[in-house]
Amino acid sequence: MNFAKRIFFFLLVNFLVVTMVSIILSFFNIQPYLTPYGIKMKDLLIFCAAWGMGGAMISLWISRFIAKKMMGVKTIDPNAKDPKQKQLYETIQRLAKKAHLPMPEVGIYKAAEVNAFATGPTKKRSLVAVSSGLLEKMDDDQVKGVLAHELTHIANGDMVTMALLQGVVNAFVMFLARVLALVLSGFGKGGQRKGSYGSYIMFTFLFQFVFMILGSLVVFWFSRRREYRADAGGAKLAGKQKMIDALEGLKAYVPKQAPKTQKAAIQTMKISTPTKSGLALLFSSHPPLEDRIARLKEKK
Repeated sequence: MNFAKRIFFFLLVNFLVVTMVSIILSFFNIQPYLTPYGIKMKDLLIFCAAWGMGGAMISLWISRFIAKKMMGVKTIDPNAKDPKQKQLYETIQRLAKKAHLPMPEVGIYKAAEVNAFATGPTKKRSLVAVSSGLLEKMDDDQVKGVLAHELTHIANGDMVTMALLQGVVNAFVMFLARVLALVLSGFGKGGQRKGSYGSYIMFTFLFQFVFMILGSLVVFWFSRRREYRADAGGAKLAGKQKMIDALEGLKAYVPKQAPKTQKAAIQTMKISTPTKSGLALLFSSHPPLEDRIARLKEKK
């Protein structure tokens, strides 16, 4: 799946979540902020915050289950006999202990791509999964660097932070879309709700789409910041050179990722995505690998 399609589906999923909530609320006329004499801004803000944050928290809570199903992750038994699986589990176990983290669930998904991801609603209910391609093509030091990066995401609480940020964005998208829709449609203005309800609904969906795109720029910007922090944390956990070697290895393999593994919902969780530049970088969840490597080399 190319970059444009991934961004389209990312935006589409978030837009559909907010839109579905809006349709359900409209169908059942659950709009407590609307009164016969206008709107209550405070009630509208509380209403949008509850629904916007609620959807994000539900997504976070089921993130581990969804990731395992979408990527076909097979969890590793602590007493695995396979040498590669055993080594992977023990490496994560040592790194998790060093990072003062509970032991996460460990898994492997079958894919030619060289990649890994971490997800989960809490540190105690987290998952670290690596591709079979990563285990086949990377050496032990590179694998250790990748795992340290993913465990740093868990230690930093990045999954929770990103869910909270997306929830705030969703809430403001719902709030601003409705305020502008009410102003332009005239619905709910003055006594007895003058204006067209149909135009109010149309403007609401239109503004939700526009604001979702703008809000996604904030989410992607923050996601790129968290990748730099995870690289720095991975360098402390596994060693600076091992983290650099891991990123150098990804730089060689990421452009060759198999298209069928590029599921938009999982891309932001992975350690790397194909490099973007120019305006496309604004819609990228990860900084270019060249920048990440350069930043690590600059650190003393």
